[in-house]
Amino acid sequence: MGAGIGHFLATAFGRNQDDVKALLAAGAGAGLATAFSAPCAGAIFVLEELVRRFDTRITITTLCASGSAIAVARILLGNGPDFQLEPLPYSGFGTVPIFLVLGAVTGLMGIAYNHVLLGALTAAERLGRWFSGDVRAATVGAAVGLLAWFAPGLVGGGDAITQHTLAGGDSMMLVSGVFLVRFALGPVSYATGTPGGLFAPMLVLGAQSGLVLGTLFCRWFPYVAERPAAFAIVGMAAFFTAVVRAPVTGIILVTEMTGSFTLLLPMLLACFAAMTVPTLLGDPPIYDSLRQPAARQR
Repeated sequence: MGAGIGHFLATAFGRNQDDVKALLAAGAGAGLATAFSAPCAGAIFVLEELVRRFDTRITITTLCASGSAIAVARILLGNGPDFQLEPLPYSGFGTVPIFLVLGAVTGLMGIAYNHVLLGALTAAERLGRWFSGDVRAATVGAAVGLLAWFAPGLVGGGDAITQHTLAGGDSMMLVSGVFLVRFALGPVSYATGTPGGLFAPMLVLGAQSGLVLGTLFCRWFPYVAERPAAFAIVGMAAFFTAVVRAPVTGIILVTEMTGSFTLLLPMLLACFAAMTVPTLLGDPPIYDSLRQPAARQR
């Protein structure tokens, strides 16, 4: 939506091609900033993922658009990060191996998620020979609606699930079950072709996988004095990095959404591992695969 607004304004005022690209990118960054209350992440995502280089004109317009967008949003919605949790202490040096392992395991999960997502898109394309897009969307919508009737907490964007996960109030069996449902539900819903995104579902899965893995690590290594919420937050950044391959965006996005500046070092370590594992295994970033329809035939 943000990109569409930027493109509309650029064409309405008769701007040249360079200005159209700059305003389109700025609108995309502003949309992301507003949706997740993360102004810096919106601008960084444009440069790291969309443009993939430092461009002075796009940087200026994106920073201005993201800043003004979040200013208006906070006037209307109030200040504060998206997720509320108690301040977390800085992590000790002894947890470095733990967060590296967390990132490596999350990297494998990211590869699996990319393959499930692309597989769902491929299956939807094949079903398109017999069923129209409207029929597929209606079928998936009916199934999700039925799920929402019996378990309303499992559906939706996922902010409520993430907030509940960060609070750490559920058993690991329940968190694992919700993780598996959301792991399949996200790709199936995305494959319908209806408007939607990947960011919020990825954050849900990252928080849940981080919480489960962190709880296991704390049981296996009692000396690890970390709160479960710390692993959930780091898992959010690591899973985002594993899927999208935009580690700076992932770190800044999660930091702004949670206000957990004390976890920058663990997030850096986990995102390093989550970025390295898929890269070494030759798995492309999800947006690269989505730009190339032939890649979905793998």
